[in-house]
Amino acid sequence: MQLKKAIEGKNAEIGIAVIIDGKDTITVNNHTHYPMMSVFKFHQALALADYMDKKGLSLETQIPIAKSDLQPNTYSPLRDKYPQGGIKMSIADLLRYTLQQSDNNACDILFNYQQGGPKALNDYIHSLGIKDCAIVATENEMHQDLDLCYQNWSTPLAAAELLEIFRRKALFAPKYKEFIYQTLIECKTGQDRLVAPLTNKGVMIGHKTGTGDRNAKGQQIGCNDIGFVLLPNGRSYSIAVFVKDSKESNQANSKIIADISHIVYEYMK
Repeated sequence: MQLKKAIEGKNAEIGIAVIIDGKDTITVNNHTHYPMMSVFKFHQALALADYMDKKGLSLETQIPIAKSDLQPNTYSPLRDKYPQGGIKMSIADLLRYTLQQSDNNACDILFNYQQGGPKALNDYIHSLGIKDCAIVATENEMHQDLDLCYQNWSTPLAAAELLEIFRRKALFAPKYKEFIYQTLIECKTGQDRLVAPLTNKGVMIGHKTGTGDRNAKGQQIGCNDIGFVLLPNGRSYSIAVFVKDSKESNQANSKIIADISHIVYEYMK
């Protein structure tokens, strides 16, 4: 009831899923297709780890980056640091850019590296049993056509289930899993979302945000955060919150996620 009350009267579609201690599941508005935005960079990291594991590739494998790989009109700390390209960077560093800073160019560079692009990623996620999601477009394609943002979608429960699968199953060699796990814990984006009410509580959280632009109606296409939370009392949960087509301010959308995170934490502690 508290979760439903927290989203009452908001000018947005809001979906929530929580999986508690690997078994108990709570969902609110789970049947909508929510645009993932950069949340799908978590999905990409898993598919890339599977690809590297099968090929026997190191996280230190170097990828050349040309200036043409660095799109000018998109969010990209990588481009801001190396505007001329002409460098090589390890897969590990590119994943840090995608998972910790949500870098769009780094995401598409990794798509180009792993043959098959979004379709290969979509097929991999579906192979894990996660069916209520679709990935069809790269970051650049979504930037060129905002409508494509809605084609990269997930239900909240599908996102929470993927977090659980990542944490609890041996999908690939431990070195890849441990790297992704630690990189999510060190995420720099969205500190005003799931993380906000958990600071200084002795809680460990790994998470991935997604943030959309405004559509033609002036709505923020998506404001999202998914993550796993480990409590000092030994309990844990995975949580996904998606805010779709919101007429609220970006700050208000982030606060909706933070308020939901607070409610779940108070229930769990």
